[in-house]
Amino acid sequence: MENSEEQKYGVRKLEISDKGKGFIELLQQLSVCDSVSDKEFEDRFRELSAVGADHVIGVIEDEASGKIIATGSVFIEKKFLRNCGKVGHIEDVVVDSSARGKHLGKRIINFLTEHAHSMGCYKVILDCSLDNKAFYEKCGFHNKSLQMAMYFDHH
Repeated sequence: MENSEEQKYGVRKLEISDKGKGFIELLQQLSVCDSVSDKEFEDRFRELSAVGADHVIGVIEDEASGKIIATGSVFIEKKFLRNCGKVGHIEDVVVDSSARGKHLGKRIINFLTEHAHSMGCYKVILDCSLDNKAFYEKCGFHNKSLQMAMYFDHH
């Protein structure tokens, strides 16, 4: 059973055609994400592709519907600390509301953490809401510190 589930819900890297498969609409379930034109999507996709393995977006496509039903990203920060170490930052993890409870979020997190580990990161970190704390603990994360934010008003 696990093999067919793994094939059915395998994680792969974002492809340029995924905009047409509901990728932006999925992100809208997470946070503010206005409509993105095809050109804006292609420009950002090429920009991210240019940094290669330093910024990876993982997705799960539902083969039946052809829709992207889960995603998350990881980018690699290069530091001077820890002997010029690297840290993986996980961001924008979301599972479609209709596909929750199938362990897709855990698949995305595993894909992203394995990528960070393979890139030589000494740790991987993320911010999450208190509502999602238990989920990330199940994925092996521990509460470490307090998140602070400053938003800029761009018009």
